[in-house]
Amino acid sequence: MLRPIDNYFLQQPEPLRSCLEFMRAYLLKADKCLTENWKYGMPMYYYNGKMCCYLWVHKKYGQPYLGIVEGNKIDHPDLLTEKRARMKILLLDPEQDLPMKKIRLILKQVFALYKHVKKPGKK
Repeated sequence: MLRPIDNYFLQQPEPLRSCLEFMRAYLLKADKCLTENWKYGMPMYYYNGKMCCYLWVHKKYGQPYLGIVEGNKIDHPDLLTEKRARMKILLLDPEQDLPMKKIRLILKQVFALYKHVKKPGKK
């Protein structure tokens, strides 16, 4: 039996599935402090035990995106706020090569926010 998180990725139509699965694998290799969990019915990624980012598909545009939990603290022109107060998103075009340089730059900023955050329960 598949875990809900695995089923989420498998249920996506192509080319969304390939894009999301690539991003999943990329995130999990991006930093040893990043872990994957199923939270709020979506794949959520935690850095040192704190919610950091997530993968989802934009309802209006039908495009996958990387959501940044503390997006209001990240300054990048391609991050969209829309009607969110805290989170920002980076839309991904599954029909094009992913902008890896941009993704790396954004994740570097995101991880820098969490570098000194201790895991819950640790002193």
